[in-house]
Amino acid sequence: MSFRRSFPLRHRQLAAALLGIAGWGGCQAAIYSCVDGNGRRLTSDRPIPECSTREQRMLNTDGSVRKVVPPTMTADEQAEAEARERRAAAERIAQQDAIRRDRLLLSRFPDEAAHRRAREAALDDVAKGVKFSENRLAELQQERKPLLTEAEFYVGKQIPLKLRQQLDANDAATAAQRSLVQNQKDEILRIDNLYDQELTRLKRLWAGAAPGSLGSLPAASAPGAAGAKSPGSGRSGGR
Repeated sequence: MSFRRSFPLRHRQLAAALLGIAGWGGCQAAIYSCVDGNGRRLTSDRPIPECSTREQRMLNTDGSVRKVVPPTMTADEQAEAEARERRAAAERIAQQDAIRRDRLLLSRFPDEAAHRRAREAALDDVAKGVKFSENRLAELQQERKPLLTEAEFYVGKQIPLKLRQQLDANDAATAAQRSLVQNQKDEILRIDNLYDQELTRLKRLWAGAAPGSLGSLPAASAPGAAGAKSPGSGRSGGR
């Protein structure tokens, strides 16, 4: 029995179509080509191990280049590529952060007057803490006078334990307050410097510079940093 008589026409047409698809898929098979270290041109229907460290061309059956396969990276090259990617990712994050912070600056400080008011408020908070600590130092000096007067009665003798403890406590409280005053004065300088940097940046942003185009910003925001040195914290530290 012949093939034509055994299969209806529609079945023969379907089989021919399937064979055509299979033939087209076969035509799309890739051919790998490269020149090895000895100058020999090699070809294969799969990636060529002898050219793993060299560029390989993936060709269509008509000889046209489908794509170029880069060399397989060594462990060191792979590590360097990953390090480059990490650096690039960190730079992208830093850029996004700079854009966000610049926009926040512009929203908080639409003009120089607003920025000046914020600076004055931040400095005033710390100045109040300095004033409180200086007043406390004056109180400690007054508290020390009668203790020293009493200690004069024991010149050449052992000072009573209670009096010694009172003098030592006065010394410790005085040293703590002096350290606090110095820290607060340093904070005033830091806040002033930070607001100066912000103002320089804001003037360029107000003039039309794009957010994120001016490099990195200071790590801390001045209002938040000033709030960390409030008069209340000075009082708790002095007692």
